[in-house]
Amino acid sequence: MLARLLLALASGLALAASFEPIAIPYLVPLALAGFALATRDLSVRRAGIVGLGFGVAFYFTHIWWMKESIGTDAWIALSAAEALFYGAVGLAVPLLRRLPAWPIWLAALWTAVEQVRATWPFSGMPWGRLSFAAIDTPVAASVAYLSMTGLSFFLALAGFLLAAGVETWRAGSDPPAHTRPIALAGLVGVLALLVAPAVMPYETEQSGTAVVAAVQGNIPDPANDILAHYQQVTRNHVDATVRLGKEPGPKPDFVLWPENSTAVDPFLDDSTNAGIRRAVAAVGVPVVVGGIVDDGNEHVLNQGIVWDPVTGPGDRYTKQHPVAYGEYIPFRRYWDPNFGALRAIGRDMKSGTRTSPLQVAGIEVADAICFDIAYDDVMRDQLKQGAELLTVQTSNASFIFTDQIDQQFAITRLRAIESGRWLVVAATNGITGVIAPDGTVVASADPRTQAVLVERVGLSTELTPATRMGAWPARVFTGLALVGVVLGGIAYRRRQDPDGSPSTTPNEAVVV
Repeated sequence: MLARLLLALASGLALAASFEPIAIPYLVPLALAGFALATRDLSVRRAGIVGLGFGVAFYFTHIWWMKESIGTDAWIALSAAEALFYGAVGLAVPLLRRLPAWPIWLAALWTAVEQVRATWPFSGMPWGRLSFAAIDTPVAASVAYLSMTGLSFFLALAGFLLAAGVETWRAGSDPPAHTRPIALAGLVGVLALLVAPAVMPYETEQSGTAVVAAVQGNIPDPANDILAHYQQVTRNHVDATVRLGKEPGPKPDFVLWPENSTAVDPFLDDSTNAGIRRAVAAVGVPVVVGGIVDDGNEHVLNQGIVWDPVTGPGDRYTKQHPVAYGEYIPFRRYWDPNFGALRAIGRDMKSGTRTSPLQVAGIEVADAICFDIAYDDVMRDQLKQGAELLTVQTSNASFIFTDQIDQQFAITRLRAIESGRWLVVAATNGITGVIAPDGTVVASADPRTQAVLVERVGLSTELTPATRMGAWPARVFTGLALVGVVLGGIAYRRRQDPDGSPSTTPNEAVVV
């Protein structure tokens, strides 16, 4: 059992190393193979413990940035909660192992659990999905065909097929010899499926072009506290936009400001309102302002506001996925904490419900705010309603000295590939960038600097296969996982001894 736990811990660390800052994505299938080997031939309870060990090693490491930016208590609480999901997968391994083609069933369960933890509890936590590690690899292009969910499934399947192949080559292993070429052929087939789009990428047809300016106004030192300098932050974005308006040459079609470029309500604070109007007048085109807007005494809205030089504020997008214990306190009526970083959350942030794109300078723009980009529904729904261009307004100031900003930017690049769209990111102090539909970073600003990126981007209304499939991959894999657990549970119970202990026949030994 100790050896199994050590293998699970090493595999969890390997999966963490697949993501930024180490970013060795080729470790993903090896980590999943290690998980499958570590939980093989264990009882349900022991497999759950080993799976939990994997989750602890992976998630506590993967979101280490939370400890450094938000606080140790939040890091421990969230990491522990997320590790439980991997323990749950471990509990199901002995059941699914009873089924033919168990790697398929286990990959479906892994993918389904990723979907569950991305939406529950509260607003969920999508960080750590296998597909998020795929940027800058030959398999990244496949996300346009498979979606993030489908890519996670096939990456998991590759790892579990690798484990099946290893098991057949072990001396005295249980699987019959004829299963060896099946596992090998399956692995080769999955890898070929994932790599093929790199040779034949899905390219959406452009319907036009636009020039977009993304403003990174920067934050005064210590660079990780917007609220301490919120007025200066707004002035920085105003000044940068005014300078842009004075530059010779053609003007952009619109300007994108980041989330929290105004950390107070721009409709109620006179100086903030005047600054925005001055910037919009100077540049002479719409500015998409990132503002925190009051919604009564108990709530606020995190919005992208289209501010026109003639008509003033108009269309708005409201952040759909506020972060629990970061932007709102669940069950505040029963428990209102007043300690640590939670003390700063005086009012809860409401979730937006908009699914249509913003109208900006005659362009249909799908907007997302910060962590929204990690959720499948935000961009997908707006794309299906005609979005021609993607924008992300983000304020990563709290994480500016951590690896979170790199992890989020990697996710953002994958969204560009998945959607087949150009994508423009504006951040308060990093990472601001312009991303092509193939994930290439066309332009970027150095973190903790003031910069304005002006780039011509393509527009398109064509939908990739991934976007057209919508939520169906998640539904299919969740349904498949549920069927597998039920059938595996039945098979598991049938193969137990009369006293209720697992059968220990030579072909189905349970390692304890």
